[in-house]
Formats: sequence, structure tokens, C-alpha cells
Amino acid sequence: GGSFARGYAQAGVRVLARDPDDDVMTAASMGTVAGELNDETLGECDIIVLACYPEACIEWLEAHAQALADATDTEAIMGPVVIDTVGVKGIVCERAFELAREHGFYFVGAHPMAGTQFSGYAHSRADLFQDAPLVLVPPAVDDALKLSVTSAAEHDRVIAFTSQLAHVVSNAYVKSPTAQVHHGFSAGSYRDLTRVAHLNPQMWSELMIDDADALAFEIDHLIESLGAYSRALKDRDQRYLENLLAEGDRIKRALDDEASH
Repeated sequence: GGSFARGYAQAGVRVLARDPDDDVMTAASMGTVAGELNDETLGECDIIVLACYPEACIEWLEAHAQALADATDTEAIMGPVVIDTVGVKGIVCERAFELAREHGFYFVGAHPMAGTQFSGYAHSRADLFQDAPLVLVPPAVDDALKLSVTSAAEHDRVIAFTSQLAHVVSNAYVKSPTAQVHHGFSAGSYRDLTRVAHLNPQMWSELMIDDADALAFEIDHLIESLGAYSRALKDRDQRYLENLLAEGDRIKRALDDEASH
């Protein structure tokens, strides 16, 4: 949320905001936030960004649904567009789309694909989302219109692999007893793999539980793959291990080549 606010303010956009922490609001008002977002001012906005946990997003929409409706003219296609930034889309979009239909306001699910291992306004920065992808999940429409960027279910299935699994692996990796004596023996590989072991447990546990089946599938598949490496090592089977490593290298190269095109 802080990074969105800083980025918009730096671009010359007037930013209104609301945070339950008064200290955050005080800090944000120094050069970033021009005023408070509330039922009276939300009609002044072109876009409203919900940067909070899944349940908190839903609770805010339920509490402000009527105010959003009052600020929206669906016939003239005018009014603020509400997006969220939650790392899972199914649980948020299902309720948000329902509320938007019932009350008559605009909501599009969103997931900016950028972030760091740190949280809080103090760690926000204006350029966080520069050149980063943004996944959009619009409401379902007539298939003939072909407007859908992705579905909430497909988003959550893929994000379980690209984001949540990486955090689980990194978090589990540092639980090795050898981590206590790694100093002086580690360099880039260790830093790369452990960067996202530092996380917000409350937020990530909520995201992961909301996407539990997809993430459990990815973890089970990873355990199966790791089992093959373990067997090769225990059997001292260098040829098998070499084939496993070559397979992973080949897949990664193909993925990188595909991305470059």
C-alpha cells in the first residue's frame, strides 16, 4: 500500500489513504498522502487500492459497499474502480464480485508481481512496481467477449508454484541445523535461496491456507522430486544424479528461452 501511494504521489497524482495505524498515517502525510480516504472522499478517486490481508479486504468492501455504490454511476460508466493486491484471488474475488454486482460498483482482482521480504510503510518505495507485471482477474463475462485476463482459480494454481512454494522452501531450508554454522561458508546461492525465508507469518499463513490444495500439490511434487536426488546420493549413483541435474538445467534453460521470446 505504501509503495502504491508513493508511486502515485511521485507521478503527480493526488493520493488519499487510510491505515488503522495513526503513526503510519502521520508518516505518509509527509509528502505522500494528501488526505484521508473515507465514505465521503472515496467518490473523488479514480482507483481504490486495497492493500491488506484477504479477510480485511472483504471486510472493507462489505463495510463500504453502499458508499461505493453511491459514488458510482453504472449507466455513465463512472465511479472509482476498486482493485486489491492480495496474493490469492479466489476467496477475495468470489465475495468482491458478489458485492459489486449486488450494490453496483466496479471491482477487478489484481496481483502486482513485485515485492520484498520486508513489510510496512517504512519499507515502501515509489519504484517497487516499475516494470513489474500485474495480473488482473476481471469478473466473468460472456465468453464470446474474450475479456478475461485470467481466472481466480488459474491465478491461485500458478501463484502456489511461483510465489508460495518459494517461500515455503526458503523458510524450511533455514531450519537445517547446519544453518547455525553457515557463516563464512555461504555466498550468493545461500542469499538467493534464503531471501524470502524472512516473511510475515500472519499474512503468508492466511494466503497459503486460502490456497491450500494448490500449494499442497506443489509441495508434494517437490518432495517427490527431492526423493529422487536423495536416492541417487544414498546409492552413490553419479550417473542418475547427473541425469537429474541435467534435466533440471534443461527445463530451466527452456523456460528462460521461452520467456525471452
